[in-house]
Amino acid sequence: MKPSALPPNFNRKIGRAMGDWQMLEDGDRVLVAVSGGVDSLVAAWVLHLWRSKAPIDYQLEAVYVDNGFWTPGHGGRPPVERIGEQLKRFGLPFFGVEGWTVEGERTCFVCARNRRSQLFELARQKGFNKVALGHHKDDLIETFMINALYSGNVSTMLPRQDLFEGRLSLIRVLSYLEKSEIIEISRLVDLVPVESYCPIGDDSRRETVRSLLDHICKQVPDARNSIFSALGNVREGYML
Repeated sequence: MKPSALPPNFNRKIGRAMGDWQMLEDGDRVLVAVSGGVDSLVAAWVLHLWRSKAPIDYQLEAVYVDNGFWTPGHGGRPPVERIGEQLKRFGLPFFGVEGWTVEGERTCFVCARNRRSQLFELARQKGFNKVALGHHKDDLIETFMINALYSGNVSTMLPRQDLFEGRLSLIRVLSYLEKSEIIEISRLVDLVPVESYCPIGDDSRRETVRSLLDHICKQVPDARNSIFSALGNVREGYML
């Protein structure tokens, strides 16, 4: 497939998410956080594609925060080079920065918090008013389950979240796409994920919830879609 088109069903879902949450406006300056994973690479490509057909004009640039996990001993080229090569193939401006030092014990939560704070600071310094992340429908469902099971609250990530009195917004353009659909897009446009060299690996709570959801969906095949719909259909009068 030419890297200038999307299957109609994917295109509709992305367009609906952008429209429902008013993710992009004329004159926006959007910083795309690219980790090297398939989700963020596809998010960057989608936002680049959208510029050519949207009735608005916005600026777009991608950034990779290097936490220093890769070493020459791993072999091959550094992730920043491999990511940059793919993004530059379709003309997306890209730069890498060294991650902030993590004080104390390194955990997934601490690294994610540090990385997000650094992205906010980069956006402020460089005049971006939007930061785009690669989270998708499955991430939103899993986050809801994590918060309910581990933190005792009903919440999830929002497709658009305004911060700092509206000076900065987080946008998640893949919020209505499933992981399997994102993988399909990556194959259609030849985007190759760059492996993570983090010694800790994935968040164990997320892995646990993912396994639970897989088990539930074997019993209730449409459970993920039902949970996702429920997140936008809260009957407040029946909540404690």
